[in-house]
Amino acid sequence: MDVLSVASEVYPLVKTGGLADVAGALPIALAGQGIHVRTLLPGYPVVRSQLKKKKPVYQYDDMQGGKASVVSVKVGGLDLLVLDAPHLFDRVGGPYGDPTGADWADNARRFAALGRAGADIAAGAIAGYAPGLVHAHDWQAAMTLAYMRYGAAASLPTVMTVHNLAFQGQFPASVFPSLGLPPQAMALDGVEYYGGVGFLKAGLQAASAITTVSPTYAQEIRTPEFGMGLDGLVNLRAGDLSGIVNGIDTEIWNPATDTHLAETYSVKSLKGRKANKRAIEDRFNLDRDDSPILCVVSRLTWQKGMDILVGAIDALAGMGVRLAVLGSGDSALEGALLAGAARHRGRIGVVIGYDEGLSHLMQGGCDAIIIPSRFEPCGLTQLYGLRYGCVPIVARTGGLADTIVDANEAAVSAGSATGFQFAPANIDAFLHAVHRAVTIYETPAAWKSLQLQGMKSDVSWEKSAARYAALFHRLASKGLGTI
Repeated sequence: MDVLSVASEVYPLVKTGGLADVAGALPIALAGQGIHVRTLLPGYPVVRSQLKKKKPVYQYDDMQGGKASVVSVKVGGLDLLVLDAPHLFDRVGGPYGDPTGADWADNARRFAALGRAGADIAAGAIAGYAPGLVHAHDWQAAMTLAYMRYGAAASLPTVMTVHNLAFQGQFPASVFPSLGLPPQAMALDGVEYYGGVGFLKAGLQAASAITTVSPTYAQEIRTPEFGMGLDGLVNLRAGDLSGIVNGIDTEIWNPATDTHLAETYSVKSLKGRKANKRAIEDRFNLDRDDSPILCVVSRLTWQKGMDILVGAIDALAGMGVRLAVLGSGDSALEGALLAGAARHRGRIGVVIGYDEGLSHLMQGGCDAIIIPSRFEPCGLTQLYGLRYGCVPIVARTGGLADTIVDANEAAVSAGSATGFQFAPANIDAFLHAVHRAVTIYETPAAWKSLQLQGMKSDVSWEKSAARYAALFHRLASKGLGTI
């Protein structure tokens, strides 16, 4: 079975979050299910660097204001199709915003172009290539399904995967004429959304099936609290909605072979974690003692519950734990965390920014990882924690609820616990979870049991890929096209 995947970022070429990890790992996992995936992504500078001397497989004289082409290339086991449109994507800055962090003013045109190319490829634009299904990821790729719905590929089955419903691609109605869609598309059952144009809304409306990245999140987005204004539409499509939890690349995230670690280790022996813990103490200027090191690797935002962490910093220091934080985001949160580190030198260390290697070392050397998100569609950080014996302390929401077994008395007695959950997402509940964790940490055998149980968890893509494959085959066998 041939599947066309459309995504705005793909690891290892370009990554701003978990979307890239999924778009990079899922195609490789699906190959083991007999499904061949080609992934269409934009030609950002880092992606264009892979295209030297590559011949286009399709060309456009005018794609949203300039010439463009689709180029085929293979990178790291991935079969990629790149929309090479320099006037849209070859620019300094991030995939979605300029160097100051502001959204690109022409994002509607940029990702409409990606969607148009995806629909054209689905309709047979590339000689000798006829995908049997199209899989679109998040709002940046969602217009693929809208263009298919009103075009030549309307009969082809499609899947819309929502990685985070909070990001929807909403634009004013003035962009509609530039999209090249028929007039009837600007309607409630089309791309119209609260008087404007909604890219994600259009994809949800058009898709044969909708998936989210965890079963709990699939149910949460049906409520006003988590539906972000789209819960009405999601409920109308509830019969076509399912949640498939993400996996991780267990070759990249493997404590037995990870070159980012000071010392490797495995579930057979955790001795190597001591050297990694010493390395964390050095990197974050933490006191050397026997207390647990809790860590945070996160975007510093309200969604991630970082204001909860800030509010709890003094209490954490008072509990005798140490804290290592790696992340960037809201400037006020960054400042508050740095101020907390200044107040509690030797107990709290903060690195502003992102460092992939350091994130691996933190999982390999810290005792527990804190994830106090207010909502979390799936989350990958807690899966890395499980893999590395870095015990997760998580808010009970979305994929965090689905992947962590709380260390309540029954689960601890049964030996099935893998971490700590708390609810609601507030300071008191969070500190109570940390207190529970510290209490168990003081009994080394019990803590080691938590670590080992987590490390034995299946966090690979194998089961999830099988569920995606089953969904794809079911849609293809029914011949379900866009609605």
